[in-house]
Amino acid sequence: MGLKKATLLNRMAKPDFVPLEQIIRGTYCSLKGLRAGWRTQASLRYEICALLIIMPVAWLLGKDGGERALLIGSSLFVVVVELINSAIETVVDRIGPEYHELSGRAKDLGSAAVFCSIIMAVIIWVVLLTHR
Repeated sequence: MGLKKATLLNRMAKPDFVPLEQIIRGTYCSLKGLRAGWRTQASLRYEICALLIIMPVAWLLGKDGGERALLIGSSLFVVVVELINSAIETVVDRIGPEYHELSGRAKDLGSAAVFCSIIMAVIIWVVLLTHR
């Protein structure tokens, strides 16, 4: 094994951390990912801004904790799926800028997942707010 490959494998190996260190490290990486997404993904910025408006509205409109959790959770789920879609797009873009059918399909599938999560959130909001 070459030196370059061995160095890469050593960087990829995860050292053993105590649980508190794992939580701190995981939180740092998560916040780093959110910052990167915010800087590079306009759709994520729009969805986070919408979520910041939706959360207090959901809190006021929800009759109880279950309704509030569904309204807020379904809206937060859209952001989660958008983050996953952004990760897919980033990996595909890293492979290369040239068009490939599978790269296009991966991006389209990620986009379809975001679309379905938005439809799901809309359905939950409509059902909960119209069946009163």
